[in-house]
Amino acid sequence: MDRFILFNKPFQVMCQFTDQAGRATLADFINVPDVYAAGRLDFDSEGLLLLTNAGWLQHQIADPKHKLPKTYLVQVERIPTTETLKQLARGVVLSDGKTRPAKVELIEEPNVWPRVPPIRERKTVPTAWLRLTITEGRNRQVRRMTAAVGHPTLRLIREKIGQWELGRLQPGEWMEVKCPQRKP
Repeated sequence: MDRFILFNKPFQVMCQFTDQAGRATLADFINVPDVYAAGRLDFDSEGLLLLTNAGWLQHQIADPKHKLPKTYLVQVERIPTTETLKQLARGVVLSDGKTRPAKVELIEEPNVWPRVPPIRERKTVPTAWLRLTITEGRNRQVRRMTAAVGHPTLRLIREKIGQWELGRLQPGEWMEVKCPQRKP
């Protein structure tokens, strides 16, 4: 039977079930045999992670050729200008080439759980929140994109992958949902 799990990965949890360095892993939260992360989320990022035992589904979610949109809440240093937002939307040149166009908007501070430990705060540097949707998954892409336009990421929460949303799941919580049907 194909299984499919939505998980709110807490800050500083590895996206695997074992770790030689003793860091927190998926096994600390999910006791379901034979499921694996479909894609990755950095150790220092939070939010939606999908897990499944269906290899075809894992491939469909993780493979960049499917261009599955991934939406993030991104707290950045300083307030980006309209031109900076347009630059992110058009695509940013990184060391491994230009990113695909993205959707980006400046948003009010979202109602999210406090991070433990909290982000570093500098009283003289304001922060802002963005909602950023990308259709590729390069290593640390969102962080590299915001840094490239002069607004380093302070906090990164993935809220959506394709049709699946984080919803009301709190950090460390997960729920099993109906597995999508395989398309012929």
